[in-house]
Amino acid sequence: MSQVWSRTPVTPEGRLGTAAQHPGRSDGLYLQRRNALASLARGHRVGAPSPTVAYTEAEHATWRTVHGALDGAHRAHACREVLDAVEAAPIPADHVPQHAEVSERLKPLTGFEFTLAGGFVENRRFLGAMEDGYFHAVQFVRHPSVPLYTPEPDVIHDVFGHGIHLASPRFAELYRMFGRTAARLETPEALDLISRVYWFTLEFGVMTDSGPGEGPGAGPPKAYGAALLSSYGELARLDRCEVRELDVHAAVATPYRASGYQPVLFGARCLNHLTDLLAGFLADFDDDTGGRLGLRPAPGDRS
Repeated sequence: MSQVWSRTPVTPEGRLGTAAQHPGRSDGLYLQRRNALASLARGHRVGAPSPTVAYTEAEHATWRTVHGALDGAHRAHACREVLDAVEAAPIPADHVPQHAEVSERLKPLTGFEFTLAGGFVENRRFLGAMEDGYFHAVQFVRHPSVPLYTPEPDVIHDVFGHGIHLASPRFAELYRMFGRTAARLETPEALDLISRVYWFTLEFGVMTDSGPGEGPGAGPPKAYGAALLSSYGELARLDRCEVRELDVHAAVATPYRASGYQPVLFGARCLNHLTDLLAGFLADFDDDTGGRLGLRPAPGDRS
């Protein structure tokens, strides 16, 4: 196992440690604020308005720091389709936006809106809501001492990273593909399988700009996954990741860590290739597909 696979940045300089050592897991005042905002999601109905948050100047400053760093990182490391989507995305640079502020401008573009989450959301609700144009997003901001990486999704990841996708009709349709598939599934095992494909594509996917049969590495990896787009730290180390040709069977069997750098990424050749591959896999996916294809998730991952 790669050392970085189970470790996460815990200092502004990028020193690696365990996720438990991240200041966002031990700072009492920060946790009090984070948990207070997360608690607003209890009992929240999908599609109901998110409450307005009175963000502090420190939280706005963290947003500005990350936004400024990601602006240059996107130009260097994001794929062309993402850069086009950034131009359309209604993401402010100077303040943490309210969910409604971004949603009211996303909806005319792709029909998507943000709906409130308190943290990680179980697969049926999270994926299924995408069929109806709702993406779950938290409202708390990452810890200010390590602004360029967070071991859990925060408002920057959800609203900035995914907001870029949801401003693009082509990317937004991929979310709806996952939503339509999740809506017809019954078993947790089947939902888990498609969530892993989602993880290695719309969260951590890259494009290689290679031609058919050339395989990964024919072009430099360019990020399109939202987790990469919202993490300066991840983008800065793309050249140190192992990039494998996108294969959904292999992705399902590849371990990952939700709270650390990903050492293995999967590369599509281009957005058309990604769309065709996901459409082909998800169109007929049902509760028995995993068994028929012999798909076996990697045991013991996701910590």
